[in-house]
Amino acid sequence: MKKLYSVRGILTIFLVITVVFAVAMTWYKIAVWGFSFRPSAKSTVWTVDAHISFKPSGDPIEVSLSKPSAGVAYKILSEDTVAKGYEIIRDDKNNRILMKSKGRRNNQDLYYRIMLYDNEDSTGKVWDDKPAKVQKPQFENAQQAEMVNAIWALADAEEGSAAKRIIELLNEENLAPEVDAFLPVKKTPKIMADKIIWLLSTKGIAARIVRGVKLMEKKRAANADIMLEVYEGSKWQVYNIETGTMGLPKDFVVFQRGGVSLLDVSGGYSSEIKFSVVKSVISAFKMAGSRAKYENSGLFNYTIYDLPSLEQNTLKWLMIFPLGILLVVILRNVVGISTMGTFTPMLIAMSLVRTGFISGFICFSVIIALGLLIRTLLTRLNLLLVPRISAVVIFVIIIMQMLTVFGYRAEWKVIASAAFFPIIITAWIIERACITWEEEGVRNATKQIVNTLFVAVITYFVISSAYIRHIMFAFNEWNFVILALVMLLGTYTGYRLTELKRFAPLAGKK
Repeated sequence: MKKLYSVRGILTIFLVITVVFAVAMTWYKIAVWGFSFRPSAKSTVWTVDAHISFKPSGDPIEVSLSKPSAGVAYKILSEDTVAKGYEIIRDDKNNRILMKSKGRRNNQDLYYRIMLYDNEDSTGKVWDDKPAKVQKPQFENAQQAEMVNAIWALADAEEGSAAKRIIELLNEENLAPEVDAFLPVKKTPKIMADKIIWLLSTKGIAARIVRGVKLMEKKRAANADIMLEVYEGSKWQVYNIETGTMGLPKDFVVFQRGGVSLLDVSGGYSSEIKFSVVKSVISAFKMAGSRAKYENSGLFNYTIYDLPSLEQNTLKWLMIFPLGILLVVILRNVVGISTMGTFTPMLIAMSLVRTGFISGFICFSVIIALGLLIRTLLTRLNLLLVPRISAVVIFVIIIMQMLTVFGYRAEWKVIASAAFFPIIITAWIIERACITWEEEGVRNATKQIVNTLFVAVITYFVISSAYIRHIMFAFNEWNFVILALVMLLGTYTGYRLTELKRFAPLAGKK
């Protein structure tokens, strides 16, 4: 007894260890690799195309484009540059792409493409170098000074930071006379940003333009979007120049900030850059490799998720086996349901998954019924055990062959499912049923067949769930927990649930 309890104690500790390990690995896969409990979970991938066009002047050409750098807001899946005949130089230190070529004559079209994923809402705080002291502008005349003071008086009457107050004031529908006189007739985003920066400079506040792209579906040939960065306290803070909203939104990718230009073209003129955005949806499971590579996680290379699709599809079915086995162990050792063979229900359930529940169940019942009839006839011949079982196997094969051919000709999928059932297991069920029939009677034989099918049906509904199959494959470390549970159940020596009903009269009598 002490030995039993010591074994049970060791297995309990093993169970606790496996649970801790499984929880830790599950958290890691979700947090780092982006796994999900939902098999249909998707990841959004944004493709941003920058189209550069210009007319060459005949001199050597050098195109310099500012490019995004991966940060907390998003991750870079891939980058590509299409510039035939150009030398491509990546300047990762300054986040720029250089394209060089000899003098050309025809109009030039160059492309830079970047694919982004996992874009998340950011605080918009940029920890950059502290800017130099802002030189306050000189007013052209006293009238301009009075107008600026009047604008700041209106802004100071509102709440919020200085940048927020100025942006909201300049974007009101009914502009105050002072503001209306300050703004030009044509109000482009660039002009509005310049006006806001100039007003902030009158108070000694540093600000700079941020150019990028808003991630919007069906965006075609659009100019770069503009936002504003203002130095507040010890950090740069991003603002929307139309609403005054603070923070870098998740749908904005920064290409250039500050005094550095977005695009420089040497050896050409009339240059422009247009952006297009395409949204695509990819399985979060397929993106796990990219996330692992981004996090420099070498562990992913030694997992089943880095295998080819063919091997992964095979392992998806193997990973569900332990859960089905645990279910059979519970139904047999705890509930007390007796079946024909230990894992026969599991194999039948796997066959039902391949055939479909209704069609497979009908086909299996027909095979068992015909097999029992033939086995009963063979009993009268008094054959030895091995030849008798071999004859049953051959008869089962013949029955499957006939049902499959007949079902194919009649276009009945119910009968055509016969080929998916394990032949040996089916023949063994027939043989065991007949032996039980002879030794224990029709009632016990029928009871075992019904119990076997009952356990097979329960197992089928568990392993046929795409949700459960996904979890057991994506988080296969839980199979260690199942192993510990199965071993721990092996130490159970109490009553089965069916035995409680069986001995109930004795308990009542006591």
